[in-house]
Amino acid sequence: MEFLVATGIGWVVAVGIYLLLRGRTFSVVLGLTLIGYAVNVFIFAMGRLWSGAPPILSEAAAEFADPLPQALVLTAIVIGFATTGFVIELALRSRHESGSDHVDGRRDRDGGA
Repeated sequence: MEFLVATGIGWVVAVGIYLLLRGRTFSVVLGLTLIGYAVNVFIFAMGRLWSGAPPILSEAAAEFADPLPQALVLTAIVIGFATTGFVIELALRSRHESGSDHVDGRRDRDGGA
């Protein structure tokens, strides 16, 4: 199962990097979002899933679940959503100002936008 999760995270990161290297702003936004999701799954997987273990230390509990990875992922989801909204707004503003949706603001070589 660990190999499957690691492979899935690797594929999502690879697709995110591929999209980041594209020239269009929408692809860059999608790439950043995918990499953010991959990091969240990685953090969550590193925290391990505990079944029936309390999240708080006590004298009676032999094992306990670590709540820190879940708190980090929840915080990262909220921050990632806000960052994605901000990057989309920047992309829309850049499209309006430059007239092109390329990351560097240049038009295609064939003359299209």
